[in-house]
Amino acid sequence: MVHQAQGQMVQEVAAGSLPAPPSRYVLREEDRPTAGAAAAPELLAFPTVDVQRLADPGDVEETAKLRSALESWGLFAVTGHGMPESLLDGIRSAGLEFFHLPSSEKLKHANRTGAGEFQPEGYGIDRVDTDEQVLDWCDRLYLTVQPEEARRPQFWPTTPPSLPKLLHDYTLGSERVAKLVLAAMARALGFADDFFLDLVGDNGGTDARFTYYPPCPRPDLVYGLKPHTDNSVVTVLLLDPGVGGLQVLKDGRWVDVPVLGRGELLVVVGEEMEIMSNAVFRAPTHRVVTGERERMTLVLFYQPEPEKVLVPAEELVGEGRPALYKKLGAKAFADGFWDAFALGERTIDFLKVKVEQQEQEAA
Repeated sequence: MVHQAQGQMVQEVAAGSLPAPPSRYVLREEDRPTAGAAAAPELLAFPTVDVQRLADPGDVEETAKLRSALESWGLFAVTGHGMPESLLDGIRSAGLEFFHLPSSEKLKHANRTGAGEFQPEGYGIDRVDTDEQVLDWCDRLYLTVQPEEARRPQFWPTTPPSLPKLLHDYTLGSERVAKLVLAAMARALGFADDFFLDLVGDNGGTDARFTYYPPCPRPDLVYGLKPHTDNSVVTVLLLDPGVGGLQVLKDGRWVDVPVLGRGELLVVVGEEMEIMSNAVFRAPTHRVVTGERERMTLVLFYQPEPEKVLVPAEELVGEGRPALYKKLGAKAFADGFWDAFALGERTIDFLKVKVEQQEQEAA
């Protein structure tokens, strides 16, 4: 059974000026983010890639930098994407304005029906499966943005009136970034630019997630967003330009992703790419911690066409590198994500897509 936690959005809970979060949000002691536990990214040389340079197939230096970032971090900052700062500032402001609306306005786009049933699209909190599930300290607005004919207008806010057009324009710009990155990822492995693009297909889906993290009275007790990997081929993030909180698990240690410049984006490898690349590129586990200031982000998840089959590319399977994942339809994988996410598991693990060692040996 799927539950709605106490009928309240996190923003409403935070507005109550409580000295500490309610018990539904409090993590077990061993799961809590520990103050000072995250390493400073500056000491680890957080990677940045210029996607305008990636667009030049002859720029082997930038392609090599991309491969290094993917293999060592699984995510990287992006410059040279061509979107004006006015567009990035505009979509940030519109998203924040939406979350500052009265609840009655936001709930016109709720992700729950009158019977309390959950659906991914719309405004609300993420799916809650049990009364024991620890809840994340965030609200979100989740929208299908591509293909355009799949958009459902009832979930798209009309207040502020600028949001739909800004999101459309931002989606087109981010799609260009994703395609340039996918082409360069193929080139980094010695393949033609369309290698991964063909595996994804021309009509893959894209979902957008605006996430709002209210100020938290005890950031040490909660997750803004639990540790997870992304349901995507690649993910493009527009982070808050003034407030950090995203952390990535690197070499067994949580590392702060730096606050990026106003004109920078972040690209993250998703689980679908991990499967297609036969784990040459791995989806990094990441989480969000909270703070005393509000924070809002916009994330776009790029996914394969639902009819595609997720399987390691033949060219990346050989005698020294067996196929590490089983075949699974892209739609079945996407559907399984919500079950896995509610449990705090990787979709690959939840759906048992990974080939066990004994199966590899038998093959």
